[in-house]
Amino acid sequence: MTRRIAVTGSASGIGKALVEMLTAQGDTVIGVDRDTADVRADLSTDEGRTRAVAEVAELAAGRLDGVVACAGVSLPDPIAVSVNYFGVVRLLAGLRPLLVAAEQPRAAVVGSIAGTQPVDQAVIDACLRDDEQAALERARAAVEGGAGFRLYPSSKSALAQWLRRTAVTADWAGAGIPLNAVAPGVVLSPMVAPLLEDEAMKKVMDEAVPMPLNGYAEPGVIAAALDWLISTGNTHMTGQVIYVDGGADATLRGPEVF
Repeated sequence: MTRRIAVTGSASGIGKALVEMLTAQGDTVIGVDRDTADVRADLSTDEGRTRAVAEVAELAAGRLDGVVACAGVSLPDPIAVSVNYFGVVRLLAGLRPLLVAAEQPRAAVVGSIAGTQPVDQAVIDACLRDDEQAALERARAAVEGGAGFRLYPSSKSALAQWLRRTAVTADWAGAGIPLNAVAPGVVLSPMVAPLLEDEAMKKVMDEAVPMPLNGYAEPGVIAAALDWLISTGNTHMTGQVIYVDGGADATLRGPEVF
């Protein structure tokens, strides 16, 4: 039976690669993005998230076999918190009833190796309390204080912690829905392209994310990992953050962290 999969961030990068992969396998994909997609919605706002859930539900006819949240931004701006954390968790919560209606539902999100880097704990705490207003107020304060660079890592760290906490609950594991994350290192995507063009920034990035195995990854590498996580073959993996990062996590945090 053809599966129905919703993919956010479907217009570029990892999301686009995953859409192409799933479509080639015969799945029906519902793409969600700001501009070119089946569902056009701004996931940084409550209005956009509500619209996305409603339109996906209509196109899916009440049943989704999988949801993959790839949409994200790396800007040193509060929008990183709105999209990378609240845009993901609110959308997954809204689409969960459609997953419950499927026989073998699966869900996955895109995290980041950046989630292991220095963060703004107050932003994370507000995210995990589901207090978007407080999270954005703290994010704006971080930007004003010159620490906007910590917002992307903070959003991804909060997302990983939410996933670990949520995946094993009755609503997810109890309902037979594996929920996992892939945390990439540096991916050759439109989001990263400007950084690679700046030699100084490229040097900083290479020091922050060393990738001894094959260097930077193409989007399709990450898409392949997501594809397996939402496959029917994944029956027992849940709550996991899988680092597809060329060895960056093992290099940076050492063998004691696993």
